[in-house]
Formats: sequence, C-alpha cells, structure tokens
Amino acid sequence: MESSVLAFATDLLDEGADTFFGNLTDRAGVGGVTLASVYHEARDVFPHNPHRVIRYLEPGAAYFRPDPARWQGRRLAPAPSTAIGDRDPFAEAAAETRRRGLKLHAWTVFCHNDRLGFAHPDCAPANAFGDRHLTELCPAHPEVREYARTLVTELARYGVDAIRAESLHFHGLRHGYHHERYFEELGAGAEALLGICFCPHCRAAATRAGVPAEEVAEAVRTELRRRLADEAAAAEPADLSALADGALAAYLDAATTTVTTLAAELTEEARRHGMRLSFMDGAGPGKGWLSGIDLPALAGATDQIETLGYAKTPEAVREKIAAFALHGVRPQDMAVILRPMASDCDGPANLAAKIATLRELGVPEVEFYNYGLMRLSSLDRIGAALAG
Repeated sequence: MESSVLAFATDLLDEGADTFFGNLTDRAGVGGVTLASVYHEARDVFPHNPHRVIRYLEPGAAYFRPDPARWQGRRLAPAPSTAIGDRDPFAEAAAETRRRGLKLHAWTVFCHNDRLGFAHPDCAPANAFGDRHLTELCPAHPEVREYARTLVTELARYGVDAIRAESLHFHGLRHGYHHERYFEELGAGAEALLGICFCPHCRAAATRAGVPAEEVAEAVRTELRRRLADEAAAAEPADLSALADGALAAYLDAATTTVTTLAAELTEEARRHGMRLSFMDGAGPGKGWLSGIDLPALAGATDQIETLGYAKTPEAVREKIAAFALHGVRPQDMAVILRPMASDCDGPANLAAKIATLRELGVPEVEFYNYGLMRLSSLDRIGAALAG
C-alpha cells in the first residue's frame, strides 16, 4: 500500500527540508508527500511550526513558480503566494523527493478560488438571479477549463507522480466564505437551488443537451421567491425533482457532464506527461449531485477517486468504502485520507486497524491529513500504525 502525508509548502519553508522530510520518513514512515500547489484561503493552527502557531493562507495562491510564457495573455493565471518569496517550494520538494526516493503529489484546488473569482466575476458561477458566487470558478467556462489544463501541464515539469484534484466541480451555497450569514432559515430546498449555476456557459451546455435552460431558470427563480418569502414554504421537503416539469433534473445532468468531461480532459493531459490524476470527492456517495459529481462516470474518466475516511472506528471506514462500491467505484480504484489526530483516533492501534481494513478491501493508497495541522505525536502514530 502506498502512503503519503498531505502538507502545505509553508511547512517545508518554515521547517527546512531536513526537518520536514525527516519527520515524514523517520516519524511517519510514509513513501511520499502530497504538497499543496494551489490552495484556498484559510486560517489554521500549526502545533509544531517553529516560527508561528497561527497562519492565514492567501486566497487562491500558488505555491510554485508559474512559467510566465505559458500564461501570457491569460486572464486566469496562478499568482504565487507572498509567503514563498523568491523561492520555489515545488522545485525544492521535487529535488528532495528524488534524492530520498519519495513520491511527490500535487494537491491542487482548481475551482474554489476567491482570488480569481473576485477578479473575474464572469468566470464565477451565477445563481438563477444572476448573482455570482465569487469564491468559485465555473467548470463550464472555457477560460476556467483552459486554466485547469494549463495548471496540470505546469506541474508536470516538477516530476510530479500524481495530481490530487480538489474542487474540480461546482460548489453549493455553503462553502466557507468568511462570515457567511443567513439570519432567516433558508431551508434545504432554497439552499440547494441557490447553489445551482445558471451562468451563460452552463445554460448553453444544458441547451445543447436538449434541456430548456431558460424555463428551468425561471422555475427556479419562482420557487426560490416562494421559499424566501414564507417560513412554512422554506421548511418544506427539499425534493425538487418535479420542478420545471422534471427539467431541473436534466439540467443537473448536464452539469455532471461538464464536470466529468473536464476531469477526463485533465486526466488525459496528466497521462500525457506521465502523471496520474485523482479526483478528490469529499462529500461521499449520493451527496454530490448538486456539485455535478457522477461517481461511476468519474471513476471511468480519471485514474482514481480519493475520499475522506474520517471516522472514529475501522467499521465506519469500511462502511464508507462499501458505499462507494454500491455507486460503482471499486476499492482498488480509490485512495483514502485518514486523520491520525485524537478527533478520529485514540491511538496507533485504532489507526493501524483502519489501515488494515483498507488493505483488506484492496484500497491501494492511503494519505494522512495534515502535516502542519497535527502534533508530532500524530506523525509518530502514523509511523507506528504503518509499521504494525
């Protein structure tokens, strides 16, 4: 079973290569590192960082040095984080992983990008009223698709083994913007409808699929106004399958095609450069329909589906993998992320039992979240569990 720890480039820069990679190999005993290449805004606590305990990660920042020639004339282009200065963490990581016989994976957040969404609102998803979700990029927009493909090409020059593709899909209304506020209860139905993209590119994709996109948008606006105006209506069940005479379901099917074809294009580009592409699905089976996630289709279009195995018991991890199997994703086509911290594990035996469960099911790859956010004792827990 292959193993890796997810980490931020700032962990490498703050600790230095010897400490950073020494902890990965000597304490955690893993065979690779999954380093964030483009990441979203965040504020985190770093228990063992030698320079700071709290760090703010910049919105939509890149942690490699983009090739200016490759992005010339593009509106959507990665902007290096100010935290890396004139250094290239990916070049440093590539050199160290080659020297130490480790694998390097590029953990890449594609469509959840505040920086680019606010700078180019026409590239962001739009709800049925035309309001833009500026923390995101719409995967149907041609410039967004070109941006995503070029990111994959850029990362190939570092000798990356695999692209871990996060947020390569639509997002709903609730997705972590600071101080999100809903002072009235919107209800699950209104939340779902407010998160569907009706930008011109998504409407065009639906129209090409034979869906009356304008009629669907009008039906969604009408239903939203009804639910926003009335508390009783907001509390109604969220089953919206009959909306627009059933055409909403077909509209959402067109969105899944948008996501699947983009994932397939990026996988083809990754393979062309000798890399794999893992599609990261954090929601789990049956929960991604509003995000354009069709798990069986994505399993066929990409090299791997990666999911969160966050759970307190090995039995719960087994149930998560079984749910994917029921949705057409085989365990041997998966990678699973575990958390070794106390929130999920009460000791090495618990983590070892989860790893044993994944091995038994045929899952070929396990990752651990997240290097800088865990105590050093949690890295030791990984090492003990893998050795056991």
